[in-house]
Amino acid sequence: MLEQEIHRQVVLDTETTGMNFNGAPHIGHNIIEIGAVEVINRRLTGRTFHVYIKPPREVEEEAIKVHGITNEFLQDKPSFAEIVDEFVAFIKGAELVIHNAPFDVGFMDHEFSFLANPPPKTAEMCTVTDSLALARKMYPGKRNNLDALCDRLGIDNSKRVLHGALLDAEILADVFLMMTGGQIALLAEEEHDENPQVDLLEEGPKIAFDTSNSVILKADESELEAHQLFLKLLYKKSKKNCIWGKRDNLDLE
Repeated sequence: MLEQEIHRQVVLDTETTGMNFNGAPHIGHNIIEIGAVEVINRRLTGRTFHVYIKPPREVEEEAIKVHGITNEFLQDKPSFAEIVDEFVAFIKGAELVIHNAPFDVGFMDHEFSFLANPPPKTAEMCTVTDSLALARKMYPGKRNNLDALCDRLGIDNSKRVLHGALLDAEILADVFLMMTGGQIALLAEEEHDENPQVDLLEEGPKIAFDTSNSVILKADESELEAHQLFLKLLYKKSKKNCIWGKRDNLDLE
């Protein structure tokens, strides 16, 4: 059996003390939260990296209104220097998927630069994919922030009252997998079929094939489990409108 090539992605988000619109966004500000989830061969593994960080400056009030992370909450949290080794070990060698990647990568490299023994810059350790740039190509002229993409792709973001790095990374993972998985035309609200009354289950003409010499390869338990998980994902993302699930009375809840 041929070994499957492993493609490791880390979907990442950060929260910060604020932004400086007069120059590079990271100048004068710091990361206070990092959230990341691991995806291997397009499947969430359940491994995550999540940490709050005590910055060397106070969090701006405008930023607190966005993410709800207060200066009081961060008082007993570790410094960036204390978490950097674990963080680098989690992301190194992966494809980083980040929404508006220049913003987060700018902050990460800025934090690295203050360390006594800084790691390489992010782009030297990882491949960086900007999911915002990808969304703008796929949906030109439309709003492409995370909330808008969730609405467009039928992804539940009801828990996203405030920005939070880990929750946003988890939501972005769903968004990115949907955007790159070939199911957009089926699920996007703008892409409804112009003739929705067509019976997709209508059978065409039957053609006889000689199957006497066919070799039947049955799926093993792990493959059947993976197939069931994929069907459940489609069922969820299609807002319980999975045609073959209804036809075959599959348990997709």
